[in-house]
Amino acid sequence: MVKSMTGYGLAGIESDAFVISVEVKTLNSKFLDLSIRSPKQFSDKEHEIRNLVSKILDRGKVNLAIEFTNKAGTDIPIAINEDLFQSYFRKYKEMAHVAGAETMDFFKLALQSPGVISNQVEKTSDSEEWEAVKPVIEEALFKCDQFRIDEGNVLESKFLENITVIREGLSQIKISDPIRKERIRLRIRSNFKDWLEENDFDRNRFEQELIYYFEKIDITEELVRLETHLNYFEKNLVEDNNQGKKLGFISQEIGREINTIGSKANDAEIQKFVVVMKDELEKIKEQTLNIL
Repeated sequence: MVKSMTGYGLAGIESDAFVISVEVKTLNSKFLDLSIRSPKQFSDKEHEIRNLVSKILDRGKVNLAIEFTNKAGTDIPIAINEDLFQSYFRKYKEMAHVAGAETMDFFKLALQSPGVISNQVEKTSDSEEWEAVKPVIEEALFKCDQFRIDEGNVLESKFLENITVIREGLSQIKISDPIRKERIRLRIRSNFKDWLEENDFDRNRFEQELIYYFEKIDITEELVRLETHLNYFEKNLVEDNNQGKKLGFISQEIGREINTIGSKANDAEIQKFVVVMKDELEKIKEQTLNIL
């Protein structure tokens, strides 16, 4: 079964106490490359989140974002140093009185003074909050995984279409190959007939050279190996997950045989089929990079 590394999953819940949303996006990568964006209160859960992701998504570039709102929360997200504020306020008022300055907005001036307002560090999540968030994360991951499976099914269909086109090219080459060989024989016979009658030569050596030449241009073995590789590729499409690397290796072998057929055949008619086969193979290679 083919599974894509491109995926998307979104899950969320809303209760009387919480509003939780989790979004997961994935792209292709050789390893599990996880990026987590979550409220600081769940920073101590990063290891557990990573374990949840690795159990479901295997590998890929994963971006996971958690949004959490506590409806019952009354804490403000900043801290105000009230004693420091009072000190600034009194000091500014005294200085204005001494300087004989007109009335100023001492409240605003003291509130904006250094150290009065600071960001409030969020507290560590309690067990109730985490237990509410955890199943939402799992749901988003499962949805993302299902998205990958659906995308994999589409890719599998495309792979089979590509392989079918390559098989058609292979069949046409098998038909054209005997014609090519006969054409070569006739050309040799025609070109060398007069020369052989007029010149003295070693007939045995000449026959050996012809045999060697026909062995060099023979593509029978390449055709057999190519068909074997195509069968093996299709077999791995329907096997367990994580076949992406293996399919990539097989596609390289398929390409090697197609290139050898093209170079050894040295025939314009066969070359047409080789070009089509190589084009389909490039489509396969491109997509194998995006599957597990």
